[in-house]
Amino acid sequence: MRAQTETLRDGSRVVIRQLRPGDGVLYPDFLAGVTREDLRLRFFAPIAELSDALIHTLTHYDPAKAMAFIALSESDGRMLGVVRLHDDTGAGKTRGAEFAVLLRSSLKGKGLGWLLMQRMIAYAREHGIALVHGQVLAENTTMLEMCEHLGFHIADDSSERGMKYVTLTTGAAA
Repeated sequence: MRAQTETLRDGSRVVIRQLRPGDGVLYPDFLAGVTREDLRLRFFAPIAELSDALIHTLTHYDPAKAMAFIALSESDGRMLGVVRLHDDTGAGKTRGAEFAVLLRSSLKGKGLGWLLMQRMIAYAREHGIALVHGQVLAENTTMLEMCEHLGFHIADDSSERGMKYVTLTTGAAA
């Protein structure tokens, strides 16, 4: 998928493109703009910072099994957010993938999460991923509301208390 330039609700412009291995250098500045609470909501545990090894893993993925899109400020190239999709299809299962998204905390509510999620859903449809799913902490009402508006089904996660399981059937041929 090619890079796209989009406009957020506040008028700022962002470029959304595929995450590349070299984007690892953008993570320290990006993570400095993400609160510990938002990191906890994303990783489900308190995290002070992401290690260099984890950043390397996040930016060096196999495009046959995963995809990630990064949002960059058009004006200064700073990393603003990222969405990931990991194929978890097993033998005999419908082709599915798990998603995760993280934004600079100051950008929540400005439409960036929507843009990244829509880009990820479009990618899933185009690549035959029939089911997109993820876990969301029950207290993460902002994420759950966005998922509901995007058409995800939301249910209690039977395997983990305090967790919701969200699923979206993309309409892609399995």
